[in-house]
Amino acid sequence: MATTRQLIGIVLALLCSAALVFGQSSGFDGLHMGLSTLSRLSHAKTRSISPENFTGEKGKGGMATEGTGSRAARGLGQGWKVSPSVRIDSGTTFTLAEITGPGAIQHIWMTPTGKWRFSILRFYWDGEKEPSVEVPVGDFFANGWGSFAGIKSLPVCVNPGSAFNCYWEMPFRKSCRITMENLDDKSMVLYYQIDYTLTEIPAEMAYFHAQFRRTNPLPFKSDYTILDGVKGWGHYIGTYLAWGVNNNGWWGEGEIKFFMDGDGKFPTICGTGTEDYFCGSYNFDREGRYQEFNSPYSGLAQVIRPDGTYSSQQRFGLYRWHIMDPIRFEKDLRVTIQALGWRGDGRYLPLQDDIASVAYWYQTEPHAAFPEVPPRDYLEVQ
Repeated sequence: MATTRQLIGIVLALLCSAALVFGQSSGFDGLHMGLSTLSRLSHAKTRSISPENFTGEKGKGGMATEGTGSRAARGLGQGWKVSPSVRIDSGTTFTLAEITGPGAIQHIWMTPTGKWRFSILRFYWDGEKEPSVEVPVGDFFANGWGSFAGIKSLPVCVNPGSAFNCYWEMPFRKSCRITMENLDDKSMVLYYQIDYTLTEIPAEMAYFHAQFRRTNPLPFKSDYTILDGVKGWGHYIGTYLAWGVNNNGWWGEGEIKFFMDGDGKFPTICGTGTEDYFCGSYNFDREGRYQEFNSPYSGLAQVIRPDGTYSSQQRFGLYRWHIMDPIRFEKDLRVTIQALGWRGDGRYLPLQDDIASVAYWYQTEPHAAFPEVPPRDYLEVQ
């Protein structure tokens, strides 16, 4: 349970974040809401899409007469939780939302069944043919290993039993389309709600992007690429890593590097170590044991420890949100991280680990093409 000091820190962080965003924005009309602006009235329209109102239309919620809850609601009739979820068949793509703008997504909640790496989320802004977000659902919500990890941060919260919540602001000017593809051999059930506002979007507001990558194993003496090929004007806002260690010993000596606006061999930003980038220190070690932590902007939220038999690999889930310190670029961006451990003689050991990542950023459209999502067998984790 959080201490009073921790709660005060979280509240202050929320206030600072809201003040920062509001201070940078012109044309405020109910889009940027936080504790410091909740009293300001607005003519923005609040709407919500769920299986009880697929279109988000005003006054059209809870009207279903058939759905996944119809059997449980027999004898009660219309309005009694008749359609609380959707079933997505194997190998099919379901459209979660189609919205005509201008407006912005403000909150997403969902709880998917099945293997989270086999459920691919995609977001399309303003009628674009290629998605601006293309990420397995678990990784998008900082749960890349297919097992629950609680997340207590500002933009992403994952709560018991498997409730995925996202508060990233996602503006659009003409339209928004969100889909979920089920790559599994089995059908899946999805409960979800997408809360959004319809309002004018200031000219300086950019589009939300998120991209998934995985390399297993990482080739010897090579850097892992978190993001590459970005062209345009924007800022980088977050990293999630699902890191599986294929070696004994400490694995996080590697440096993260941000190459921006024409950087060549050497980057503009070079960190000092993996745990340092994720706002920890000294191997995340307290008394000879990895110490999980969650905070508003960073966390080592998941440590999967070997059990000595079939669960044999050390696995870690880490997040770092650049909310107060976005990485700004005007032309291009590339982000890499090294995988380094230690040799017995005190030298660094380049590692060949299993690393998956999600990069989050805002930029002007159009965006460069994403690499293809790996095939299902390459995505799978056990």
